[in-house]
Amino acid sequence: MIRRRAAAVGIAAPIGNHSFRATGITNFLENAQDMAAHASPRTTRLYDRRKDRLKQAEVERIRF
Repeated sequence: MIRRRAAAVGIAAPIGNHSFRATGITNFLENAQDMAAHASPRTTRLYDRRKDRLKQAEVERIRF
């Protein structure tokens, strides 16, 4: 549906639902500094925990 509508308005570039997803995530990451009201991108990077994610094997080792 997205490709048909894009073609109907003359957009020749390959486009699909993942194009919007990628754009949204990119915009979110680019605007994180403003959203957090940080003056410096260095401050925002201090809060970036993407590399601290647990691996599935680590989670499976947790016993209750």
